[in-house]
Amino acid sequence: MAVRHAERFVVQPGDCTRLDQFLARHVSGCSRRLARTAIASGAVRVNARPGRKGQTLQVGDVVDAELAILDSEPAAQPELGLPILYADHVLVAVDKPAGMPAVALRTDDRNTVANFLLGRFPDLRGAGGSVFEAGLAHRLDSPTSGVLVAARTREAWQDLRTQFRTRRVAKLYLAVVIGAVARRGTVTSPIAHQPRRPRAMCVCTDPQRARAWRARPAITRYRPLRRGDSRTLLAVSIPTGARHQIRVHLASIGHPVVGDTLYGNASASTSPRLLLHAVRLAFAHPVDGRRIVVRSPVPADIRDAALHG
Repeated sequence: MAVRHAERFVVQPGDCTRLDQFLARHVSGCSRRLARTAIASGAVRVNARPGRKGQTLQVGDVVDAELAILDSEPAAQPELGLPILYADHVLVAVDKPAGMPAVALRTDDRNTVANFLLGRFPDLRGAGGSVFEAGLAHRLDSPTSGVLVAARTREAWQDLRTQFRTRRVAKLYLAVVIGAVARRGTVTSPIAHQPRRPRAMCVCTDPQRARAWRARPAITRYRPLRRGDSRTLLAVSIPTGARHQIRVHLASIGHPVVGDTLYGNASASTSPRLLLHAVRLAFAHPVDGRRIVVRSPVPADIRDAALHG
């Protein structure tokens, strides 16, 4: 394989689009997913400054891309030994521990779910998305634990992605939240990136602001399972999948997830980790359509927090 070299582009009229779209259009063999991986790794600069995946280019902008990253891949780490919850000839489901990133963003990234999957199931390398995703059909935030599903063929990956996009995957979480939640409820506020906090999301109840900030639709349903004086264990289901959705929605109604240092208050930060766990995932098998239900055991810290809330 020929090694790619750095390449420079000057944005012309008609190319004023998002940076990831621009790269996918102008770089041979580069999808938007690969473009986002290159941008996140710091391999793309706009006017000599690090590019951002949602950045909109202007005429005359100079884009420099270190394209060698598109031909590289993260290390295989089968020794990470993540629990395998389900596996067949086209699917793999693993139990992600809290604190472990799902995907690798750089060639030198280590200790991610993708690193493990590439070592344990090498056929995931070309299944879908980029090799940095190792066939994963969805994501979990690094602080969140629980079920993650990957596809071992491109056809299965495309089918799973379609199921997630069309809200046909049933996702159930357990969350320990601050406060006493007396009854079930639903939060439907759209979610957008906070303009001045790149890592954070926010609810957008104002329609004009939601349009301006490109807010995504989001639906979070919750019901109390066990209630204490200061904490409640909730079962949470989300047909949609906006970034940080459960954390943002529960914080917006005054019940941040315990251990959430990004959206919680001081009382929410009393746990060494985020008490949010993807306990069950149900979907149609990409080959024969049978219903697959993958479950993850409830972690001891979530069980203990619920019992002593």
